[in-house]
Amino acid sequence: MRTQHTSHSLPAFPVYSSAFVSPNEFVLGGGGGQSKTGIKNKIRLYRADGDKKLDLVHELELASGEDAPMSIAAHPQREEIVCGINSAQDALQDGQNQNCRVYDVKENKISLSTTRSTLTINGEDDDYQKVTVFSPDGKYLAVAGTRDLSVLDYPTLDLAASSVHLDKGEIFDATFSSKTLVVASTVNLFVYALPSDEDSEGAEDGKQVQPASLKLVQTIERPELPGKDAGSSFRAARYHPQDEKVLYTISNTVPPRTRTKSSPRRAFICKWDTETWTVVHKRQISDKQVTCFDVSPDGKLLAFGSSDLTVGVVDAQTFAPLLTILKSHDFPPTTIRFNAMSDMLISGSADNTVRVVVIPPNLGATSWSSWILVFVALLVVLFAILAQQMHHVL
Repeated sequence: MRTQHTSHSLPAFPVYSSAFVSPNEFVLGGGGGQSKTGIKNKIRLYRADGDKKLDLVHELELASGEDAPMSIAAHPQREEIVCGINSAQDALQDGQNQNCRVYDVKENKISLSTTRSTLTINGEDDDYQKVTVFSPDGKYLAVAGTRDLSVLDYPTLDLAASSVHLDKGEIFDATFSSKTLVVASTVNLFVYALPSDEDSEGAEDGKQVQPASLKLVQTIERPELPGKDAGSSFRAARYHPQDEKVLYTISNTVPPRTRTKSSPRRAFICKWDTETWTVVHKRQISDKQVTCFDVSPDGKLLAFGSSDLTVGVVDAQTFAPLLTILKSHDFPPTTIRFNAMSDMLISGSADNTVRVVVIPPNLGATSWSSWILVFVALLVVLFAILAQQMHHVL
């Protein structure tokens, strides 16, 4: 079955973040940012009917001077989303950056519920909440800027553990298992043990208890990749939704110093065994850097967007390409997400478009079946040729 996909124009709405809130409804975050472009910053709720029809259900315009929603995560059970949105400049100067914001998404409407400050922006800092991730059970929320990460209890937004600051590298992603949090920086993967129930005990009689520190269990170096590149950096990390012994990472390479204009900035996907923290499989998936990445909730598909404007889907086991959409956007994709049923995929871009992809059932299996049919056909032809030669000999 051919994969159906359609690009939808969203005039004056550059898209930077997204999350599904139901099998066919999703929120998009976008706008002109804090620059005075005249483009409003908004959160929008859309409903898709297949890939062709897209309806705007509701939009919430942010206050003047506030930043665009640069990251969004939907709670796995509650009708709520969390967005990373910097406050207006006046609030930033007063140290009142309410960057972590919870919104209700109920009865076809988006409404602000509560906020929390986790990032302090000083002077010329250009930091923002680029990472917003829930734990699988929705108990924890990880939010991070360039070098600072906080793990919050949900829905209270109290610190579950003391914040983490990186002196080296930049944070690009984070992913939870049931017991650990993996933070992907440009130079390392940091594996932290999540707080135990014992860590939160003692807050009795109204006594204030300092949050425990996140215990760093392991620091993982960048993987060795084929080729003569000068190095690489982690761009994304995701636990397999059905198997915590598997972690996927995206690495973007750095061309050698002797590179020419045509030297590729290749991107690789790696599959890790989280018991030994070794790479068990890796494959190049693009000649350009990957800009966004997601894993389908059923664990069968991996989707990515790259700076060459491509959106791709590969098999999660073999990394075999299953779908490639060339020139999916006019600018590189900024966000990509599967829905909970793993049968719809969206990608967004700052070019004011969102692309809706309907994933056919057994996409990977269909691909393998095609190869099997080709193989069987070749065997039939081979046997026919052999039978004909035997007939001539006799």
